[in-house]
Amino acid sequence: MNRRVGDVILVLRRAADITQEGLASRLDITQAALSRYENDLREPDDDMVEKLGEALGVTAEFLRHEFRMQGAIAADAHMRRQKTTKPSDWKRVEAQLNALRMHSSYLLERVPLQPQNHVIQVDPDEHTPDQAAAMLRAAWRMPIGPVRNLIRWVESAGVIVVEEDFGTHRIDGMSQWAGEHAVIILNSALPTDRKRLTVAHELGHLVLHNQYIDVDVEDQANQFAAELLMPSHLIAPQLNNLTLGKLADLKAEWGVSMQAIFERAYRLGKATSDERQRFYRQMNSRGWKTREPGSDLLPSEVPELAVSVGRRLDQSGLTRREIQLLVGAREGYTTPFDAPQRTLRAV
Repeated sequence: MNRRVGDVILVLRRAADITQEGLASRLDITQAALSRYENDLREPDDDMVEKLGEALGVTAEFLRHEFRMQGAIAADAHMRRQKTTKPSDWKRVEAQLNALRMHSSYLLERVPLQPQNHVIQVDPDEHTPDQAAAMLRAAWRMPIGPVRNLIRWVESAGVIVVEEDFGTHRIDGMSQWAGEHAVIILNSALPTDRKRLTVAHELGHLVLHNQYIDVDVEDQANQFAAELLMPSHLIAPQLNNLTLGKLADLKAEWGVSMQAIFERAYRLGKATSDERQRFYRQMNSRGWKTREPGSDLLPSEVPELAVSVGRRLDQSGLTRREIQLLVGAREGYTTPFDAPQRTLRAV
């Protein structure tokens, strides 16, 4: 039996947004009994494991699995969120990320990826976030200039990227390592410019904060993201005398928000505090602070790696049920690795 089966139950219950009382009722046991299972104070027998799996949408084998992941199953995630986020919201989304970690780890132990690139590890005490971003660009041999389709670059390093409806606009994304690969979960409501910055931010966490944790992790991830998407030596000459029109043009070129570009200018000493205040007043007066113009004109970026793994398994001759078993999912439950269903067409 998995020594951390309690963590698995806890993560899956929270990811499904089920209360402890609600799950106990489905299992026809007391809340106290379920609490003992979740806290590893009591080991569920085979019959109870089967019932738990049925209630949580996973196979009994998945619940029994000994996950080999860096850190605990229910490890705290790196996240990009607003300070006013409700704890219940980020705990639920964090559980969704950890459920994805488990499912992807469970599958990729059986179907290993062979990524073209790898996420490098950099000690933030030895290198600045800017240097780390430059090192990653060099390691991945990324072209000079704006990054086209960042998600594809990240997936080329074996990172599983999944979009989910978070049910709140206050959380943009989260990331965590799962064995030899990493996972990033994104809020599906994000416009493309904000999505790209979030992916770059989470990539910064994976590069800088897997083994080396610093008190300024969020600021470091922000600096990494800015340098990755807007290298200072390339964008700095473009940041003089910024107007809203010029910012809109730069947004179309670099694929990030006008606000991110202005913050880059401010951090690089290309804009004063007074100019920064004036900029945000202009954005607020136009209602652009929360939804900028031009975001829908940027090329969309959609995660494809998880689905492509499912498609590859499908093309190898496995049935949908066999693929679900490899992921550890019960019949009738969808997973990010589900391949598009093949349909007959008229000829």
